[in-house]
Amino acid sequence: MGAAMLTGVITEILIPVAAVIGIAFALLQWLLVSAVKLSPERQTPAGGNKKNGFAADFLIEEEEGLNDHNVVVKCAEIQNAISEGATSFLFTEYQYVGVFMAVFAVLIFLFLGSVEGFSTKSQPCTYSKDKFCKPALANAVFSTVSFLLGAVTSVVSGFLGMKIATYANARTTLEARKGVGKAFITAFRSGAVMGFLLAANGLLVLYIAINLFKLYYGDDWEGLFEAITGYGLGGSSMALFGRVGGGIYTKAADVGADLVGKVERNIPEDDPRNPAVIADNVGDNVGDIAGMGSDLFGSYAESSCAALVVASISSFGINHDFTAMCYPLLISSMGIIVCLITTLFATDFFEIKAVKDIEPALKRQLIISTALMTIGIGIVSWIALPSSFTIFNFGEQKKVKNWELFFCVAIGLWAGLVIGFVTEYFTSNAYSPVQDVANSCRTGAATNVIFGLALGYKSVIIPIFAIAVSIFVSFSLAAMYGIAVAALGMLSTIATGLAIDAYGPISDNAGGIAEMAGMSHRIRERTDALDAAGNTTAAIGKGFAIGSAALVSLALFGAFVSRAAISTVDVLTPKVFIGLIVGAMLPYWFSAMTMKSVGRAALEMVEEVRRQFNSIPGLMEGNAKPDYATCVKISTDASIKEMIPPGALVMLTPLIVGTFLGVETLSGVLAGALVSGVQIAISASNTGGAWDNAKKYIEAGASEHARALGPKGSDAHKAAVIGDTIGDPLKDTSGPSLNILIKLMAVESLVFAPFFAAHGGLLFKIL
Repeated sequence: MGAAMLTGVITEILIPVAAVIGIAFALLQWLLVSAVKLSPERQTPAGGNKKNGFAADFLIEEEEGLNDHNVVVKCAEIQNAISEGATSFLFTEYQYVGVFMAVFAVLIFLFLGSVEGFSTKSQPCTYSKDKFCKPALANAVFSTVSFLLGAVTSVVSGFLGMKIATYANARTTLEARKGVGKAFITAFRSGAVMGFLLAANGLLVLYIAINLFKLYYGDDWEGLFEAITGYGLGGSSMALFGRVGGGIYTKAADVGADLVGKVERNIPEDDPRNPAVIADNVGDNVGDIAGMGSDLFGSYAESSCAALVVASISSFGINHDFTAMCYPLLISSMGIIVCLITTLFATDFFEIKAVKDIEPALKRQLIISTALMTIGIGIVSWIALPSSFTIFNFGEQKKVKNWELFFCVAIGLWAGLVIGFVTEYFTSNAYSPVQDVANSCRTGAATNVIFGLALGYKSVIIPIFAIAVSIFVSFSLAAMYGIAVAALGMLSTIATGLAIDAYGPISDNAGGIAEMAGMSHRIRERTDALDAAGNTTAAIGKGFAIGSAALVSLALFGAFVSRAAISTVDVLTPKVFIGLIVGAMLPYWFSAMTMKSVGRAALEMVEEVRRQFNSIPGLMEGNAKPDYATCVKISTDASIKEMIPPGALVMLTPLIVGTFLGVETLSGVLAGALVSGVQIAISASNTGGAWDNAKKYIEAGASEHARALGPKGSDAHKAAVIGDTIGDPLKDTSGPSLNILIKLMAVESLVFAPFFAAHGGLLFKIL
């Protein structure tokens, strides 16, 4: 078979070193961002006001006769209010999530421990009956520990992301006074801090967990990597609550602020007179940053776990080849190094001189990281894998060559890029689909909604073909392991993807702070340009998340089918078909719950904002301050209360179906949820993104066509705002949460598979 060039010892050094480099790079970026001071002190150069000198690079405000000291103080105050609101919400959310985490950890232990009646005797291995493996009780204990590890890492990833974003938003605003290039670098570096911390922490914690578990499991790699799947379950279950809770928070505030402020009162977005404005800006950080961070961490953890589970019962695990076994982790390590080089292209190698350079710079990040990563995957596949080996394929061992595995990872990586650019085409206002949606606003909100829905449905076609091709090629080459590493390929440049994703909400907040601090119109134009580019790249990020979720859940599904000892999933058997049709319904039920939750919370918010405008004298004139705290409280209370039912639906479905209806029906449920969930998620995200950018297209008035539809406050603009408001919960709550639904149900089924295989299907046993 030919041994790998890379020895086990070097592998054990390389993986943690790559993670530490990622963390060090994140800290360096954070230090560079913190060099922008939020205090009003400044030195005036002794040699007069030289325009190109550092201290006098300073400020549009000076040219326009505005008091710079007050502007900085105001920015610091607003940033503080946003940071406090976000921290307070996340702490409240984590208290509830902590209770869930403890209860679910107990459930994992009880379910898995009861497989062999809490016996401490060694059992025959699942896949090699002639060998003995560690007892089921050990699997219960270690699965519970890895679940808690994954959950804590996910929560920490989201929280750190939020703290970094709220640290950087006002600094981006202040840098916008010196030029759009400096503001871009500050926002992008802050995004990179989050991206690298998350990628490196996820890798390091998983690597340490594997090595610690190995001390007990020894040569029983089958049991070891089965227990490690709890890490993915912990990551995704926290991501579900982060995405749903954060999504409800941010959209309740956004809808309330837009409907009353823009449509009824005709005041600008982020106007300080709007009582919901602080809650809206807090929402960007808890939904788009903390929720998204946890979500992508969950995808990364699950794709790694799916690959490791399949590898442990292939020749890598059977022959105890540690380097080949760590192939998924080596791919992630290479990803950190590639993303580090790619980031330098945005912050150091190329300069942003004008607004038109922003979007190409962000797109260049995706292309450079994908091209470099392709080379990186080739190197890892060449040095870390034997020239040929076998991969477990539903009871048989399939012979695979190392170059075939390279193609599996590479096709996942490039499919991600295709999905990203198709998403951009359908959601960026530089192209005809969004311009058509904007044009439809001439005849009112109804036609805008019709055009937007049609765009979302149409945008599903190419991504689904891209996913289908990558599934077919990777499965043909390396069975279920091929699909797992294809998902990992799509997520291998996660640090760059997250940097681009986090950049959007940071720029959005920067614009809000500029408006609230009463800064120059020219500065608001700069932050709006940063935000518009961020909107499109956020849609690209969501495309990546959904595409990788489809591949990850399919790989987990394959691992579940193998572990539950199902020989074939036959759609024509009634047990499987009823599961299939119920599973396909679940994303609709889940979307209904999340949409209704946003609607209820927004209703309360709209009433409160109206009440304040009507009852606080001098509020519209700017002579009185609104009560921001009440609006923040409405969003917090609503999101905490409303996130529980959708979360319970996702977490309880596999447990109920597996226990009462058995593994065949559960396999149908997983397949149905995957097939319908991916389609709804893509169309919801793209419809919402298109409506948002159609509104921004009219507001910016950059072309003759856009000016004919505008200005702000025109009938066409009001119709666009209504479309944007409808799209908000689609693109920021239901759509992104659906990809967690399909992954989470699959990984939960895999973790509980030993119990379902031994004791599941109670209903059919009684009948």
